[in-house]
Amino acid sequence: MTSRPPLLRRARPSDLDQIVLIVEAAYSHYIPRMGQKPGPMLDDYAALIAAERVHVAELDDAVAGVLVLLPQADAMLLDNIAVSPQAQGKGLGRALMDFAEAKARAAGLSRIRLYTNLLMTENLVLYPRLGYRETGRVHENGFDRVYFEKPI
Repeated sequence: MTSRPPLLRRARPSDLDQIVLIVEAAYSHYIPRMGQKPGPMLDDYAALIAAERVHVAELDDAVAGVLVLLPQADAMLLDNIAVSPQAQGKGLGRALMDFAEAKARAAGLSRIRLYTNLLMTENLVLYPRLGYRETGRVHENGFDRVYFEKPI
């Protein structure tokens, strides 16, 4: 059982292996459904860490969640959020979403944008429950994506 709240911080190069493991665990079950690896499994996390775009959530001194934020001109793009299977159900996803909103506000942005794959049907239900509204559907980089946005 977790003895304290998660520590949310910028990822360090030493976190790379754990980040990759969390992303693999969070997304690999979609491969049979999609017929290919989901986009987050193809990202270069070493480069994203070096660009200071990755944040992690630690529970009891272990990396348990990953958040990739990409500032855009008019919004913060929440490019990826993943929680290790062992840490799911402990409020870590919500803490990371709240952290993303705080980072967007601190950057002077008034909205968060994100996308999910059309075949990740669970997310199509989840994001509207979190206050996001669908803004479009596109075929992009070999994926059918559904974009959402939330004013903050």
